[in-house]
Amino acid sequence: MEPSGGAKPSKSEAIKIASQYLKTFLAEEVHDGQTHFSENAAAVLKFHGSYQQDDRDHRTQFKREGKEKGFQFMVRTRVVGGKITAQQYLAIDKLSTTVGNNTIRITTRQEFQLHGVAKQDLPSTIRTINESLLSTLAACGDVERNVLCCPAPICDSAHEAMQADADSWASHCAPRASSYWDIWFNGEKVANPLLPPAGPIQVPTPGDDPTEPIYGKAFLPRKFKTAFAFPNDNCTDVQANDLGLLAIVEDGVLVGYNVLAGGGMGTTPSAQKTFPFLGVPIGYIDRADMIRLGESVIKVFRDYGNRSDRKRARLKYIIHDWGVPAFRAKVEEYFGRPLADPKDAPITDVDDHLGWNEQGDGKLFLGLPVENGRIKDEGSLRLASGLRALFSKYQVAGRLTCQQSIMLINLDPAWRADIEATLQEYGIATVEQISTVRRWSMACPALPTCGLAVTESERALPTIMDQLEVELAKLGLEDERFTVRMTGCPNGCARPYNSDIGLVGRSASKNPDGTPGPGTYTIFLAGRTLGDRLNLEFKDYVPFDRVVPELAVVFTRFKAERLADETFGDFCLRIGVEELAGEPSPA
Repeated sequence: MEPSGGAKPSKSEAIKIASQYLKTFLAEEVHDGQTHFSENAAAVLKFHGSYQQDDRDHRTQFKREGKEKGFQFMVRTRVVGGKITAQQYLAIDKLSTTVGNNTIRITTRQEFQLHGVAKQDLPSTIRTINESLLSTLAACGDVERNVLCCPAPICDSAHEAMQADADSWASHCAPRASSYWDIWFNGEKVANPLLPPAGPIQVPTPGDDPTEPIYGKAFLPRKFKTAFAFPNDNCTDVQANDLGLLAIVEDGVLVGYNVLAGGGMGTTPSAQKTFPFLGVPIGYIDRADMIRLGESVIKVFRDYGNRSDRKRARLKYIIHDWGVPAFRAKVEEYFGRPLADPKDAPITDVDDHLGWNEQGDGKLFLGLPVENGRIKDEGSLRLASGLRALFSKYQVAGRLTCQQSIMLINLDPAWRADIEATLQEYGIATVEQISTVRRWSMACPALPTCGLAVTESERALPTIMDQLEVELAKLGLEDERFTVRMTGCPNGCARPYNSDIGLVGRSASKNPDGTPGPGTYTIFLAGRTLGDRLNLEFKDYVPFDRVVPELAVVFTRFKAERLADETFGDFCLRIGVEELAGEPSPA
């Protein structure tokens, strides 16, 4: 187990080092009057919370007309644990209409994304977000990403302690160099009481850097993701993260965490060296040791991650290649003492926190489903206008979920009838008004904004849902709970590989006018809603219009052969995807 560095570092590593803590390249181009950044500057921009994209719906047209690509920027807002104030929501909402494309997107990591931002508007957008006491810093890039936490505003000791721990860890891992402030704020740091200054380093190591002691001058080999969860409510999909902290609660008190490491969804089908992986247990720690343990894991990744091949640069490949005992031993070396074995605390349930719920302090919270996380006004659904009205009138806080939904919290029970009337006025469906299959579905943005997408996802999944609702109703399975997750490429942003049904973009197609078509998909089955099991490939290269007919055959057999209380995912695993794939395909 030698530190990385023997092979030639990748181009990305060279850019990070040459950027002088994420400043060079980007600083020179922010105000140059161009519509887009150079390749090097765009790579640095990611660490500041934005991706350079282009309108792929019109890429062929622009090329035919001799125009440059329709450059635009996605700006991602770091929202630790999904916690927002009314003022923060309204600030993001205003940006979506003044500099964005009139929509807000809730991500699967409890964040907001703005799409369609012009380069010239980036400085004012990032400043406004920070002045609202949110940030874009480290929302993207080879750093600790947005930290996930159960968003339920339950007034008990365990929930409050977990939320405090998520805040502390996010603050501790925020980049410490001044480049972000130098570029976007002329060196003035916006004070943010919700993100207190990072504490001292707890695990001094030879690889530490004076400016960036946790990350070093080259930052991490790839992104790093952390999630907190409860065993009886895995709403953050804890095992899909590089670092998972599963709460151990005794007599109502959060005493510590089972530590899971190595989760990650991204894969490249043409490279067998890549694969999805679920976090594995490596030990138990007391709550007081949470930051020290987290820092130990992230520094092992920093020092031993693959810096020559970005396809193999995630923490999961260290664990896979070394084995869990060797990885645990290395973490213990950094941690300074042996880890205790994990407690017996299996994952038993997941709650999407939708509908009306009691907080425990006499107040209510309301979880509203947002299809694929897209807040917009379209036809009779005026979700953007309705949420704007509710946050403006009641001035209450909100929460974002890992299922891409939104909550209004701290609601007086006396407001319930008025809120429900407002929802009806704006055509906003409550959880009782949508199907179960739609409730537990989600998709990544994919086309037309994501540069990696090969097929549709967000724009395609509603059609899949429409068709599935019909088939399930025919079979009397409309109340069955299972997850459907769709992505436009194999990178797995909507976590398709541990769902009951995963639909992953496989190959592109084009419509007659040259715009991207729906393409084909790989269908995965036999995961489950708890998120603690990877699914298996059922059929590959399935055309979009054949996806639901293929699934309908499986659901017909599920209806006829399921065991008592057997879930759809468990049924598919018991029967076997090979046998299910051998069923005659529909005509």
